[in-house]
Formats: sequence, C-alpha cells, structure tokens
Amino acid sequence: MVFSIFDIIYKGFLIGIFASVPMGPIALLCIQRTLNKGQWHGFFSGAGAALSDLFYAGVVSLGMGLIIDFITKNEYPLKIVGSVMMMIFGVYVFRSNPFKRLHEPKESGNSYWQNTVSVFFLTLPNPLMIFLFIALFARFNFINSDEKLFSILLGLVCILAGALSWWFLITFLVGKLHKKINLRVLWVINRVFGTIIVLLSIYLLVATLQNHSNFL
Repeated sequence: MVFSIFDIIYKGFLIGIFASVPMGPIALLCIQRTLNKGQWHGFFSGAGAALSDLFYAGVVSLGMGLIIDFITKNEYPLKIVGSVMMMIFGVYVFRSNPFKRLHEPKESGNSYWQNTVSVFFLTLPNPLMIFLFIALFARFNFINSDEKLFSILLGLVCILAGALSWWFLITFLVGKLHKKINLRVLWVINRVFGTIIVLLSIYLLVATLQNHSNFL
C-alpha cells in the first residue's frame, strides 16, 4: 500500500506522541530534572527517551527480522538490566540535593548531552517498546518494510518530531510551575519521585523474576 506524504507526516507525528505519553519512571525522571535544573535539562533527558523510541520504531519499520528475534530470546536479561538501571536512577534522584544544585555554577553544554545519553541507555533495554510500536503501526496502518526508503525515513523523522514535541510541552509546563515551588517542596518532590522510581523498578524486577520462574 502506498501512503501519501501527508499520511506519513501526521500519522508519524501522532505515533511519536502516543509512544511518549505514558507517565512512567522516565517521565518522572525528566520532570525531576526540569524542576531541579530547568526546562532544557528535562527536555534533553526526554530527547534520550525519544531517541530510544526511534530505535525501536526503526526496527519495526524496516521489518523486525534478526533484531526482534534477538530481543525476544533475550527478553529476560534485558528486563533485569532495565529494572536495575531504573533502581539506580531512583536512588540517585532520592539522594540528590536541590539546595546544593541551586548553588552550583552553570554547567557546560555537555550536561545536556549527558542527560540525553543517560536516559537513552536507561530506556533502551525495554523490549516491550517494540510491541507498542507494532500495535501503533497496526492501529494507524502505518508504513512497513515494503515502502520506499524515503517514506520510511520520513516516517521515522515524524515519529521523532512527535516525541520531541511531547517532551517539550511537558518540560515547558513543569518549568513554568517551577517558579511557584520553594526549596522545601523541591526537596520533598525529589524524595517522592525517587521513591516512586525505586518502587516501580522493584515491582518490575520482581514481576520479571516471577514470570521467568513460572516458565522454568
């Protein structure tokens, strides 16, 4: 089936948004960084998640194959790694000191890059994303590996644009809210977000271990 450029643009944009909307631990981490450091730190953290989503969207677009087979065969260790990494980030968020950060000198531009890279590798070991994109592609009757390379690349660019737009909107709104939050509230938010991330990671880790033991 041949898709028009307009179909690819608006469907890809919507898929990028829908893939980013779920407010999981990564979203909490991006919100926490926005509150602690400012909108752009939160946005570039979200960009890391968007790039990770783009990887899985690319796998689906180019036709599953060996990569999906690898992910399926190694789903258990990938879930373990992802849960442990979430737990480490949760502890870091919990222990971070907003009072100290407010008195630190401005960080170099490399800090944005570090935000992006850290979240990218935190979200990458998440094979469930590939099934989410398969569902979204099917729901929107989106492009597949039979399409021309231009259509596939355009679709991926639009997915990335949709995801980045979502993260920009979220961090912009949270950044505006930041002006109304005092240091005590920010300290409490760090503890709450850190606790939520750690609890979610523990839940995911236990669920993964239980599911694996059931298959043994």
